[in-house]
Parts: sequence; C-alpha cells; structure tokens
Amino acid sequence: MTASPKIACRDALKERILRLDLAPGAELDETQIAKEYGLSRTPLREIFQTLSGEGYLRLETNRGARVTSMDFNVMRCFFQTAPLVYATMARLAAENRRSDQMGALKETQLRFLAATEAEDTATAALENHLFHQQIGDMAANPYMMPALNRMLIDHTRLSQTFYRPTSKKEKKLVKKAAQQHDAMIAAIEKQAPDVAVDLTLQHWDLSRDQMERFVRPDPLPMDVVSFDAAKEAG
Repeated sequence: MTASPKIACRDALKERILRLDLAPGAELDETQIAKEYGLSRTPLREIFQTLSGEGYLRLETNRGARVTSMDFNVMRCFFQTAPLVYATMARLAAENRRSDQMGALKETQLRFLAATEAEDTATAALENHLFHQQIGDMAANPYMMPALNRMLIDHTRLSQTFYRPTSKKEKKLVKKAAQQHDAMIAAIEKQAPDVAVDLTLQHWDLSRDQMERFVRPDPLPMDVVSFDAAKEAG
C-alpha cells in the first residue's frame, strides 16, 4: 500500500535528518518541501509539529523549523545519559521480550551486517537505529521509550563516523560491533539480563570514541599550527 503524501513526507524528513542530508541546525524551506511532497502548508506544519515533539526539529517563533542542533550542551547530555538508557533498555528487553519479537530483530541484524560489509554508511547507521529501537520495544516501558527515541536521533547522526571506517583498525571495530549485536540478540533471547547489560555497555564503549570525533575533530598538524602562529605574529 502506498503511503499518503503526509506520511511519506514525515518519514522522508526523518531519514534525511538521520542520514545528515539535512544538517544539524539547518533551516527547512517550507515552500520547497510542500511542493516536493504535494502538500499544503497546514499538513506540512502538522508534520513539523510532530517531528518537533519527537526531537527531530526545533520550531522557532516567526522563523520556521530547524533541524535539532548538536551543540556542546546537547552532546554533553548525550554522552552522559546514553549508557544509562541503553543498559536499562537491554535489561528490560531481556526480562520482557516476547518470542514473536525475536525474528524481526534478527532480520534487522542481517540487513545491518549486509550494510557494514558493503560499507554503506548511511544504511548501516539506519539499521543500527532500528536495531536499538526494536530492543526498546521489547523493553515495554512507556516511560523510557521517549528518552531512547530522542537519543537515537543523535546517536544515528553521530554514528555516521563509526560506520565510515578509514583504516583496518576501524574496520575491525565495525566488525566487532556487528558481533556484539549477535551476542546481544542471544542474551535477550535467553532472557539473561545481566549478560545483556554487560554486552550493551561494551557495545557503547566500542563506538563512543569514534562518535566523539564527530564533535571533537583531530587537532591540526603541528606544522599547520606553527604556520598560522607565524602569520599572526608577522
């Protein structure tokens, strides 16, 4: 069944934000988006309201909609909070999962593996997003799910660096992350909450340093720094 223009627009905007096709802090062109998806201003603004409530957009009075930023304060909260939320969700998923939910999680993992093997950065990040979202669904906790969904927006945007390996070492990290997914699935299926939590924290630690590169780039080489300093002194 073909999705309605409104649903297609909403889902497309989410994906474009997660893939970084729409950069953090970018202002949305309301007229262009409405034309692209065949929508009038009213349903488009309803979509913006929905995406704002979910954490994808920020609505500004008399200025329209912007993609949610990833400034210092937001990132500080993200790196402080993420391991707590993920560990809690892993424990609850192992305790509360239904047997009929395991198949979908395993299918997502297969797509994730295919994307990482193909070095398809955006697809790997999106499948990883869905993987952790499905674990959240298994947790069956309506209080924690909004926090997880909000965090996954920034996690998915940040993980573009992790799933774009530039060395053999980084490729090994991506492969290890995929293996950890398999181990997490097994722990949840066996309903072993302590094991699921331990694996989830290992999984977080594995990718954390790479994700931090998104907001903390490597320093300039010393010869460049020396050259700039000499220019200023001259």
